[in-house]
Amino acid sequence: MYELLLSHLYLTELMGLVVYDLRGRRLGKIQDAALLPLVDPARVDRFLVGGGWNWLSIRHDQIASISLDGIRLRDEILTPYHADEYVLRLVRDLLDQQIIDSQGRKVVRVTDVTFEIRDGRELWVMEVDIGLRSVFRRLFQGVLPAKWIRKLQSPISVNSIRWEFSNILEPDPQRRLRLNINTDLLEKMHPADLAEIVEELGPEDRGALFGAMDAEAAADALTELEPDMQASILENLETEKAADILEEMAPDEAAAALSEVEAETSAEILDEMESAPMTEVRELLEYEEGTAGRLMTTEYTSVPAGITVGAAFALLGKEETPDGLNTVFVVDAGGRLEGAIPLGRLFGKPPETPLAGLEADTLIQASASMRDAEVMELFDKYNLLSLPVVDEERVLQGVIMAHEVIALLRQER
Repeated sequence: MYELLLSHLYLTELMGLVVYDLRGRRLGKIQDAALLPLVDPARVDRFLVGGGWNWLSIRHDQIASISLDGIRLRDEILTPYHADEYVLRLVRDLLDQQIIDSQGRKVVRVTDVTFEIRDGRELWVMEVDIGLRSVFRRLFQGVLPAKWIRKLQSPISVNSIRWEFSNILEPDPQRRLRLNINTDLLEKMHPADLAEIVEELGPEDRGALFGAMDAEAAADALTELEPDMQASILENLETEKAADILEEMAPDEAAAALSEVEAETSAEILDEMESAPMTEVRELLEYEEGTAGRLMTTEYTSVPAGITVGAAFALLGKEETPDGLNTVFVVDAGGRLEGAIPLGRLFGKPPETPLAGLEADTLIQASASMRDAEVMELFDKYNLLSLPVVDEERVLQGVIMAHEVIALLRQER
């Protein structure tokens, strides 16, 4: 018979299956099924029968057989169902919830669940279904017999995510599934791709995702988001986690993100940060918003005036060159800016070559108080990739990178 060959069952088929007692009498229909993740993350632990205030709970070990013709019991001593915070109900908590398809790099909704039937009586979650085939089953659920639906769906390709590749990140107080994904897969994505996924999620889901991710990967993704979304995420995270993420960001990016956060929360996060990055971020936040000081990063490469190319390379080898920075700045003993040398001019020169004479013909610089509009004019007029920022005494304070100006232009659109 068909049911003897049945190796799997869908949640859409399980819902509405009739439950029979030991004498073959109808006890009711299945309304939901539940996992106890602390006991087993995949086996269905109990089934809920009835409805309203009269739901009964059937344990997995009370089942004699499961087929498309119904569920038969081997033990009919059933107990009333009581809400349990450790229970994950599949219809209530998983069906139609958002899930990240990390391979497709998008947010989709769970439209069905596929179970494996073991020993003819136990259900184990195999996959969460997200494709057209599961939509088809949902559409004709209760309209056509399950056996017909199975035959009609066969030409439609399967689209699903295996259960073992998923894990509950953060259930809300009612145990509703907020997000279901293996963060290891997300952390391997390009930050821009991950940012696109984050933008499609709700505030609670974003917080859950960033709270579970590695701080470095979270920092990379956070920099790709709009300032208001950055602030929302940081405000919804635990203070210590927010601090860990900001420590992995460039000081200017961390300062920009914190500037959008409420003052009290910002102060709490800063207090949790390690001393060195916290000091740099605090200094940047002291500059007025809309000025070059707020735009600049304190991560740059400088060398003392009067040295040779060989000595400059020796100094550069001792520190990590900031990403995207293609210029070495020359400063005097007091830290005052004297020149800027494109990195390309250093290569191929004999080690004994003096740095003097290799500087750019025109030294373009900005004061820390210069307004954003003037900064953008300088980048446009001189086709700059970076711009040094100095204080009133010409002491080098930081560097503005081209991507910061591009971000400003995007905000003005």
